[in-house]
Amino acid sequence: MKAKISERQLNKYSKNMDNTISAKDRIIAWPRMGRIDIPLKALMLSLGAKIVIPPANSNEALELGVKNSIEGICLPYKLNLANYIMALEQGANTLMMFQAPGSCRLGNYTKMAQKTLKKMGYEFDMVIFDMYQSKMKQTLQAFWHVTRCINPFKYYKGFSLGFNKFFAIDEAQKLLFYTRPREIHKGDAEKCYNKWLNIIDNTNSISGAKALVKRIRKDFANIQINKNKYVPVVYLLGEFFVLLDPYVNQDIEKTLGESGIEVQRQIWFSEWLEGVLKPSFLNKKESHRQKCVRNARKYMKRAIGGESIETIGDAVYAAKNGVDGVIHILPFSCMPEIVSQNILNKVSKEEDIPILTLVLDEQTGKTGYITRIEAFVELVKRKKIMRNSEMKKKKEDLVNV
Repeated sequence: MKAKISERQLNKYSKNMDNTISAKDRIIAWPRMGRIDIPLKALMLSLGAKIVIPPANSNEALELGVKNSIEGICLPYKLNLANYIMALEQGANTLMMFQAPGSCRLGNYTKMAQKTLKKMGYEFDMVIFDMYQSKMKQTLQAFWHVTRCINPFKYYKGFSLGFNKFFAIDEAQKLLFYTRPREIHKGDAEKCYNKWLNIIDNTNSISGAKALVKRIRKDFANIQINKNKYVPVVYLLGEFFVLLDPYVNQDIEKTLGESGIEVQRQIWFSEWLEGVLKPSFLNKKESHRQKCVRNARKYMKRAIGGESIETIGDAVYAAKNGVDGVIHILPFSCMPEIVSQNILNKVSKEEDIPILTLVLDEQTGKTGYITRIEAFVELVKRKKIMRNSEMKKKKEDLVNV
């Protein structure tokens, strides 16, 4: 692998980590978020690790997280804590988590969870790695620390499987978002997506993983769709965790798709990983973050943590590129997104694009949530009809002239 690390560097790194459990006895777990369990499982098993995958986020997990969290902490933390508790109860003894800089509380999640879990009587090692600090080097050090794997081929296989599975899952989701509002037979896109999640999970060869995206595109292309159907496009943006986890956002993508809306998202796990781990000199095209910084400049001069600048940049980009509406979702008390929410009011007025903000926590009721989305969908559809009518009239006027 390109990022070569000496044994001395690895040992120095290990001294700053918990080392109460030997590598051969480690049983590793990490928090749930969307379907990151599939690629991470492939990576960890390739390195010879023993793992525990906690159940997907659910009402049970949320109740457990709320019960053991301090008041006012955000929803992602509560679910992360519940994931850790469930994993420890299933036999895990090593917990992994990444952290990030800025005003987002993600950087403190692990330390807070560690103290809470120790007070609850759990014995475990916590492995924290900052993927923004030294990128691939930091990542390799963390995985070496928990697995003690020194076989370069195993790292190559693990990262190849993991990355290709991330790309495949994201591609399947993009095609699901496009196909669902246009499908002739309701449910075809969902069935295809779930089928491919299972295939992706069970693919264990590098060649098989590399072929996934092409196979997924071919399969979705066979689904019967109405290509002439009138389908508005809505951007979904906001805080990373609530965007990527369907339980947390109450399956908003499905709700919108079944309402005849094509959802588009600009934040994808595979692209985020590529941006974080890939050396900057290898990036030949403008990254998503760079594009957001450029588009947000009128409203936000610098990043303040979390996905705040991506939220503003994507909203401005949507308005300039004919997107019909924007839905901004965030966890209650998320400071970076609260700042974004206030700026979005100005973006909506000046850029002439409808924007709906949805704040989520354990008290969010399904009925009220759906009602607000349905009202927004009707607004977006009416606006698109008016816009199309205006464009049609302009064309007719030009022909008559």
